[in-house]
Amino acid sequence: MPGTFIITKTPKGFYRFSLNAANHQTILTSQNYATLQNCRDGIISNQKNALVPIEDLTLRNVKEITNPKFSVYLDKAGQYRYRLVASNGQNIAAPEDGYSSKSGVMNGIRSIGRTAPDAVIDESALATT
Repeated sequence: MPGTFIITKTPKGFYRFSLNAANHQTILTSQNYATLQNCRDGIISNQKNALVPIEDLTLRNVKEITNPKFSVYLDKAGQYRYRLVASNGQNIAAPEDGYSSKSGVMNGIRSIGRTAPDAVIDESALATT
């Protein structure tokens, strides 16, 4: 069973998507989009960029990578996080929660690479809004 991009509408009228793995675990969440078409375009961008290189900002000597890329960093709470950065420099996805270990965040990124390119799009939640 493939992964699924699930599009929802926020209470304020924005659109956003989450990528769920085949086991239904959410592995990334998008930013808010003003239109449904922009949200769909964001999904296409995530599918296209799911296998980009990783820039690890937690290292002392960071090897800078040009966009598109995953950027791994430590948040203010000491949790590992990533940003998926498109070729135009825009952050297009991030996890909802931080990871307690670097191996966890790297596994999350690998999961996106396995799941996003072939994930189906589910807009059924929009029918109820």
